[in-house]
Amino acid sequence: MFTISDITGIVEGELIRKSNGNPEVTDILVDSRRLISPENCIFVALTGRNKDGHNYIPELYNKGIRSFIISAVDIKLSEYIGANFIKVKDTLSALQALSAAHRKKFDMPVIGITGSNGKTIIKEWLFQLLNKQYKIVRSPKSYNSQIGVPLSVWQMDSSSKLAIFEAGISKPDEMEKLQSIIRPNIGIFTNIGEAHNENFISINQKVGEKLKLFTKVDTLIYCVDHAAIQEILIRSQILETVNAFTWSRKLPADLQITSVVKNQLELSSITGIFKEKEYTIEIPFVDEASIENAIQCWACLLFLEVDQNVIKEGMADLQSIAMRLEMKAGINHCTIINDSYNSDINSLSIAIDFLTQQSSHKQRTVILSDILQSGKDSEELYADIAGILKQKNIKRLIGIGPSISRQADAFEMDKTFYPSTEEFMRKFSFTSFSNETILLKGARVFEFEQISKALQQKSHETVLDINLNAMVNNLNYFRSQISPITKIMAMVKAFSYGSGSYEIANLLQFHRVDYLTVAYADEGVELRKAGIILPIMVMNPEEHSFDAMIQHNLEPEIYNFRILGVLERSIKKNILPRNKPVKIHIK
Repeated sequence: MFTISDITGIVEGELIRKSNGNPEVTDILVDSRRLISPENCIFVALTGRNKDGHNYIPELYNKGIRSFIISAVDIKLSEYIGANFIKVKDTLSALQALSAAHRKKFDMPVIGITGSNGKTIIKEWLFQLLNKQYKIVRSPKSYNSQIGVPLSVWQMDSSSKLAIFEAGISKPDEMEKLQSIIRPNIGIFTNIGEAHNENFISINQKVGEKLKLFTKVDTLIYCVDHAAIQEILIRSQILETVNAFTWSRKLPADLQITSVVKNQLELSSITGIFKEKEYTIEIPFVDEASIENAIQCWACLLFLEVDQNVIKEGMADLQSIAMRLEMKAGINHCTIINDSYNSDINSLSIAIDFLTQQSSHKQRTVILSDILQSGKDSEELYADIAGILKQKNIKRLIGIGPSISRQADAFEMDKTFYPSTEEFMRKFSFTSFSNETILLKGARVFEFEQISKALQQKSHETVLDINLNAMVNNLNYFRSQISPITKIMAMVKAFSYGSGSYEIANLLQFHRVDYLTVAYADEGVELRKAGIILPIMVMNPEEHSFDAMIQHNLEPEIYNFRILGVLERSIKKNILPRNKPVKIHIK
């Protein structure tokens, strides 16, 4: 927690407008869409090729935020009564400096993970394997960028006993900044591969850049079978000041893997020698990537001196990691968002953000289990959760577990509580769900898989999953290749030849695409009914559909004078106000 005066000094800024007093800041916001509580929150107005956070200051001020870090000079400060404005040269550098100062307040083991692949899975598996021994703070999802890392580190507090953060880079000179924020004392180098090769002149350069995360660690954990990593480590002389804890399938190492046996039950038995003793673990995966990730985790646990029996039990129970939230069609025209892989207040906040992006249903319901090992008193924890749900306008909560049930009075909404998942499955009437979006957020021990199966549509044996995260990555790639003033139009395919039109349109709207395009007017009408407000072009307007297009503000593509005449007659019949012209596209 820092005061405005503290922050001004930390970021080397100038307090160009000051409110009365010297308020304290506990939360950082960089995305206006993810505001939960404006109190004690500071907004950092990041700028980029295709965005400018300064544009959202009026909106956030109206929502209650009173502290801002800015770099622009053309803001009318007199309009923001009672607000604090800190002006800096670069707002991203300010965000990183603020998070780095926060990190310095804590003295705890911090594991830093980098490499080409496996960072997020190893981080999440370490959380699964260690959360009974430690109160852990970790990067949410794949927050490993120049922005994601400072937001991750800001989560650290005095209740945490271990931190696990991942760091990713895409070009030279990025890792030094991340190292100064994370300041790991234990490092894990996962592997080296082809990802982001385009910005490096060679694999060796990329290895060298990634190794900058580990220049001040006490111990580095890595596989000596990766020749490029071993070669650069020796050449860079890092190992002269850093202790190495190694593993290998081929060479002498601290953990020497002697065999990997896969069976038909989708299990792998991995045998290794550590301190001259032979041990075997079993994992519920047979793919090579999972085997390598599991061995990395095994090496880390051995270094942390976790009991081998505890390791063996945890490895056998490893869960696959959802790299994105699962969204599927549900019973009674519902949409199901399944995030029942872990449950903590930070991932809950992210999941609820995702829930509020979905506008296909006005009704939103959260099914939430007890949140375990939060480090907070139950009354404080569930009061915080109730605040998040209220801020995000969630109207219905179903709580499952003894702890959340005892705090029922904290929630001011339509609510029901059950002591266990079994009790919920036995007593709840699933027919009460209709035309709503339902978020499942549960700790693993509550086995929300039962609820997910009960809620999913059963009409098809085959399920097609769409990777929304990959689609956003594709969108951002194309956005990076064009001028900031060039608009983006996205084709949304729906009905019989497409999938998930509402969900995809919602996601594109959330990521500020300029236009949507559909093939036929009835598709555009359905998107309007689902809450899509973006401009929508109709590629194949039919004469009988012009009235519907006018009523729902759709924009037809006009390709001959006859169609133009039909549209003109429809406009006259609908008697539109002069300030609301019909927009068309000329082919």
